Amino acid sequence: MKKTKLGELEELVLLTVIVLKEEAYGVEIKRELEERLNETLSVGSIQSALKRMEEKGFLKSEFGEATAVRGGKRKRIYTATPLAIQTLEEIKEVRTLLWASIA
Repeated sequence: MKKTKLGELEELVLLTVIVLKEEAYGVEIKRELEERLNETLSVGSIQSALKRMEEKGFLKSEFGEATAVRGGKRKRIYTATPLAIQTLEEIKEVRTLLWASIA
């Protein structure tokens, strides 16, 4: 496994970005995670995780089109990089092997 590690929130945010595809922007990521986890998350924690993962090379981002609903403000849309996919697969493999050892 690579030396670069993901915290629990980072892993969940990264998985959510992949699930949301072209709708993977801050507020929607937060909403999706809150619904799935049944708990309230701060916008700041999500934004911090997104920034850290972009700096680590797990995410790329670009601005979407401006919309009237957002008062002309554009969304920053996130996408997972191949490094992110590889890292998540490695994490899943380790977890699967550990769970299999519990029997």
